[in-house]
This record gives sequence, C-alpha cells and structure tokens, in this order.
Amino acid sequence: MKSFSIQDINALLNGEIIGDTNQKIEGLEEIKKASNTQATFIGNRKYAKFWQDSKAALGIVNDNIYLEPGENKALIKVKNADLAMAKLLDAFTPETPHFENEIHPSANIDASAVIGKGSRVGAGCYVGKDVVIGANVTLYPNVTILDETSIGDYTTVWSGTIIRERSVIGSHCIFHNNVSIGADGFGYRPSDDGRGLVKIPHIGNVVIGNGVEIGANSCVDRAKFSSTILGDGCKIDNLVQIAHNCVLGRSCIMAGSSGLAGSVTLGDGVVIGGSASIKDHTTIHSGATVGAGSGVMNDVAAGKTVLGYPAVDSREMLKQWVALRKLAR
Repeated sequence: MKSFSIQDINALLNGEIIGDTNQKIEGLEEIKKASNTQATFIGNRKYAKFWQDSKAALGIVNDNIYLEPGENKALIKVKNADLAMAKLLDAFTPETPHFENEIHPSANIDASAVIGKGSRVGAGCYVGKDVVIGANVTLYPNVTILDETSIGDYTTVWSGTIIRERSVIGSHCIFHNNVSIGADGFGYRPSDDGRGLVKIPHIGNVVIGNGVEIGANSCVDRAKFSSTILGDGCKIDNLVQIAHNCVLGRSCIMAGSSGLAGSVTLGDGVVIGGSASIKDHTTIHSGATVGAGSGVMNDVAAGKTVLGYPAVDSREMLKQWVALRKLAR
C-alpha cells in the first residue's frame, strides 16, 4: 500500500502547510467519507463547512479559502485544489495489470506486422496484416487491430477495443474498454424501386492525433471517403458517437452520451456537453461551448455558448426559460 507523509505530499504540490499531523496518508477520499488515514480536497467554499467534522488527516485547499486545520490535522494551501488532486491521484495510482510476457503466447500476430520495442500484447489479441505498432504500446487482452493500421508510441488500448483496417493512431493515446474505431458510417438511400434501402459504402479511414483519450464504449466511424479526423489532445467521454467524415480540431472535449452526425466540423477547444447532439454538416467554431442536452441545428460562432433544443445563444435561452416560468405562474 502506498503511503506518504504530509511533507512528501507538499514536495509534490509545492504548497503551504498549515497545522501538523504525524499521520501517514494512505489514500484520497471526498470530505464527508474520508478516514484519518486519508486526504481530501476543498476547491470550493461550499465544502469548507464540512472540514471541521471531517475525519481526514489532510485537506488540500484553495489558498483563497480560510480554514483552521484542527487537532492532529493539517492543511496544504495551493493555488488550484483540482490540479493538486490530479497530481495526487497520479501518485496514488495502483500498478497497471501485470504482463507475464511482453507478447502473450495466445496472441495472434500476422507475420507481416511490426511490433515496436517495449510494446506489450496481451492474451487473445489479434494484430492483422501490415499493422505497424510503435514503441512501448500496450494492448490489453482481447484487443483487435486490423490490417494496415498504424499506432504511435506509448499508446494504451484497453480490452475489447477494435481498431478497424487502415486506421492511423497517434502516440500517447488512451482507448478505454470496448472502443470502436473505424466501423462503417451510417449511410443509406431508398432503392430505385422504393422497396428497400441501399447501403452507402464507406471506404475512407479514421485518423487520430497524439494525446487523444477515448472513453469506454465510444465509437468513431470511418469516412465515406477521405478521413474522419480527431486532432491532437481531444478528450472523448464514455458512450460518445462520432460519425463518418467528422473533423475535430485540437483539444476538443465531448462529454458522455453526446453525438456528432456525419460531416460535423469542430474547431479547436470546442466543448460538447453531455447528451448534446449535433446535426450533420454543421460547423462549431473554435472555443464554442454546447450545453448539456442541447440540439445544435446550425453553425455556432467562435467562442459562443449555446443551450437548449434547438440550441440558441445561452443568454437568450435562459431568458426564454424565465419567461416560461412566469407564464406558468
């Protein structure tokens, strides 16, 4: 079990220690549930009232919040408790699942595939023809990488993920369980005789930049032609749908259960709230935010925040909601 003194923790956080405790810190927990061997975090004034009754031995607190540490308890004041939490969570992260062999004997790897130095391939993995995997890549058990795909250095692919043929994946990416990369896009047209639907083939691929993280059970579909593209640093939550021919700029965020229809373009730094849906062939320009549960039907200007269904400027939508409440009274 990992444990740290408050001096060890402050060396990592570079904050200011207030009070003292000889208790070793063995874990992290929210303020109401923490035990006397754990640290907690106070990044908002509304949680400060819970500190006095908290059993936590250590509180990591924003430096603009005043608190007394209490008996055999300590505080570390930092500029941003949320960023401090990220550092400590990293320090307390348990070891990743063990690999007895770098390449498990049950892995099925085509003779033409290239596996970089230090890469690990777990039990039951399939690596297809002409696949190129960079250095220090980890494929956890039961991952499928199909033909002519390339994966950059230090990328981690968790169990159940399928990366379809001709995909291009950057370095330092993380794909969580059961991610689907490169499935066919959703495209059909009525047949000439009107008695059925004709499937539109999708012959493009998916290109994913460096430092991209994709949550469990999310899907990125291949393009009809050319590429579906996710730029460097994009962060995609669980259960997200990114349809064919979408193009995401750098460092976009998509929260859980949100979705992009075909040929949507996101600029750099766009934020899509949970369960929001974006109409096909729509452009959301850099720095824009789409509120949770919104339905975007038209282009969104750079830096703008939209909300509602259909989505409009957030201030306008809030005025509408206030007016509706008054009308109901």
